[in-house]
Amino acid sequence: MSKEQSCVLKAWEVTVRKTQQAKKRANSIFGTVSVAPQTDDDTTTTTDDIDDDSITIRSSIGELYHAERVLPNGDYYTGQWYDSFPHGHGKYLWTDGCMYIGDWYNGKTMGRGKFGWPSGASYEGEFKSGYMDGVGLYTGPSGDTYKGQWVMNLKHGHGIKRFANGDVYDGEWRRGLQESHGKYQWRDGSYYIGEWKNAMICGKGTFIWTDGNRYDGFWDDGLPRGNGTFKWADGSFYVGHWSNDPEEMNGTYYPSGDEGNPEWDPKDVFNNLSEYKICSGERVPVLPSQKKLSVWNSSKRVEKPRRMSVDGRVSVGVDRAFEKMNMWGTESGEGAADIDSTTRRDLDAEMMRLEAEGFIQSLRPTPAPMRLPRAGRKQGETISKGHRNYELMLNLQLGIRHAVGKQAPVVSLDLKHSAFDPKEKVWTRFPPEGTKYTPPHQSSEFKWKDYCPLVFRSLRKLFKVDPADYMLSICGNDALRELSSPGKSGSFFYLTNDDRYMIKTMKKSETKVLLRMLAAYYNHVRAFENTLVIRFYGLHCVKLTGPIQKKVRFVIMGNLFCSEYSIHRRFDLKGSSLGRTTDKPESEINSNTILKDLDLNFIFRLQKAWFQEFIRQVDKDCEFLEQERIMDYSLLVGIHFREASVAGELIPSGARTPIGEFEDETAPRLSRADVDQLLSDPTRWASIRLGGNMPARAERTMRRSDCEFQLVGEPTGEYYEVVMIFGIIDILQDYDISKKLEHAYKSIQYDPTSISAVDPRLYSRRFRDFIFKVFTEDN
Repeated sequence: MSKEQSCVLKAWEVTVRKTQQAKKRANSIFGTVSVAPQTDDDTTTTTDDIDDDSITIRSSIGELYHAERVLPNGDYYTGQWYDSFPHGHGKYLWTDGCMYIGDWYNGKTMGRGKFGWPSGASYEGEFKSGYMDGVGLYTGPSGDTYKGQWVMNLKHGHGIKRFANGDVYDGEWRRGLQESHGKYQWRDGSYYIGEWKNAMICGKGTFIWTDGNRYDGFWDDGLPRGNGTFKWADGSFYVGHWSNDPEEMNGTYYPSGDEGNPEWDPKDVFNNLSEYKICSGERVPVLPSQKKLSVWNSSKRVEKPRRMSVDGRVSVGVDRAFEKMNMWGTESGEGAADIDSTTRRDLDAEMMRLEAEGFIQSLRPTPAPMRLPRAGRKQGETISKGHRNYELMLNLQLGIRHAVGKQAPVVSLDLKHSAFDPKEKVWTRFPPEGTKYTPPHQSSEFKWKDYCPLVFRSLRKLFKVDPADYMLSICGNDALRELSSPGKSGSFFYLTNDDRYMIKTMKKSETKVLLRMLAAYYNHVRAFENTLVIRFYGLHCVKLTGPIQKKVRFVIMGNLFCSEYSIHRRFDLKGSSLGRTTDKPESEINSNTILKDLDLNFIFRLQKAWFQEFIRQVDKDCEFLEQERIMDYSLLVGIHFREASVAGELIPSGARTPIGEFEDETAPRLSRADVDQLLSDPTRWASIRLGGNMPARAERTMRRSDCEFQLVGEPTGEYYEVVMIFGIIDILQDYDISKKLEHAYKSIQYDPTSISAVDPRLYSRRFRDFIFKVFTEDN
């Protein structure tokens, strides 16, 4: 039986007209055929009940009707039904007491609706793909309410939160936390209006007490810090620099006229503010997107495990009645005469009509199902005693422990220009017997150099790196791991055992570039918290003493792929085509393999708020790199697929288990519950940021066979739910004379626009054009 004939029989409702002579043969072909199930009181029609003049096979596909279902596990649904899914308006009641009333689309809550929890909590508003998304009102079981904007179950945008204790917050939210600008009023009438960061008062703002006193100035972690003014209701005021540390506190008191309180202590403000706490609100125990629909089975048909179609989608009820038919005979062609030429023409005409009316797509070849890539081993070789770089690792750990341990905490992030001077470095000698400042060790004598120590100490504070954790990761009992081979630049890479930090050996030219651009880099990452540019934590040098006098320079960076999610696919994207494919055969590609531009077979679709922020940040980052004359950087992308079958096949987001079909409960699979659990825990929301643990949809693409260097393939409409991690790396290559010569040489042989070595301005424009084709808004 040909593929085309099989698709015709299994996909469409047709009316087969036969002669009396053909009907006898049809009895042996059709056997028993199920009439389209619409209720639990399904009936079965045999060929004996079929009219002599025709055989009619009916399916519920394409019909929208009202249904009432009591599902096998006790769940209840009543409302509109389409193609084995709730579709339209309906009510679903789970056995645990949760209930949803509202709009559905292909089995997902989509549109306006109301979700209720057994605790009494409720959400009424807009839904999208099962998530609370849009504008809605949430009422908690203890009386908390939030009315405002939502994105994927999180408060995101403007909203008003009324707490059960009487406090009210009216302002901006990001990823479920107060952010940007807002007003918080306590139940006694005192209020703060100003800037917020991660649910904490941070930035510039004003606190006004009910007695008329007020503080105007800067805040950090919920307390005054920086320049500020405290005013009394009588007109007296205090101006100065505020800090919770008495040694940093200084200012001047100005009484109103002859009256005032010269004995007043600024610490009274801090003591008073300790009584004003920011409520954290209630945690939603179960999110609407975590609620699964039960499986419905007809009482009149045999249950069997669902099967997958050739493109990975789950077969739905439409083809059940046809599965045992063999109207066209065997592969050898026997039995083909059982259907006459008139019937063939009727089938072909019916298929063409449905295709022309948009009910089906043409029977073009479909891509093979995608599978999870083979899991790679843990990256790197542990550097143990006897390894060629064992002493270098010991020297590095000794130097880091000494440099970080002796440094005083950063007082202010405002640095003097002299701190960025390339000559600002500290040499320390480490003899084996130790000194007054260095411990004894078993390695050979070496010298240690810290470049711009104050700047990198401030960067670690800016990136919220705890000094103790930093030292423990790099200098703890666990050894570093060396990656199996150096990169294209000839540098070696080392990973800490907890995967949080990556150490890269540096060429002298790269060190000079980093020191030259360090001030601009510092100002950029300070101005843009969500920058995608790689994070640098330290720049050091080890100089071995003795006859070799070898210098090893290295930079410590954040490991982009340090995540609680396993990374299934990795891409290094530049926007150029020459040489931008992996050189590994398919059999050697695993989850650790870094693929390139021409290997990419996805378009990534981000939620509107994330996409707009992504565009803004990529533009800002590229402008910064262009100004510093940097080129040859790339966007490193990691993908975690959220749903896969037990056999390892990726499950498209449209291939849900249909209600009305049997699901093999013995075959566990990954689901989006892991992301939902992350979203349901406010303490973990901070781990979701631009470029970090971002939920998205990946649409599969296919390149045309007649276009060898097509950078972005054609969309197939096949979507996968993913979690994404990405950032801009390799930002230390400037457009020096070697790159200019490379550009001139390769331009003679290849298309100048296809090569990587181009002017920074052209590189930035080409990079952005490509990235904005690969990342789009999810409509």
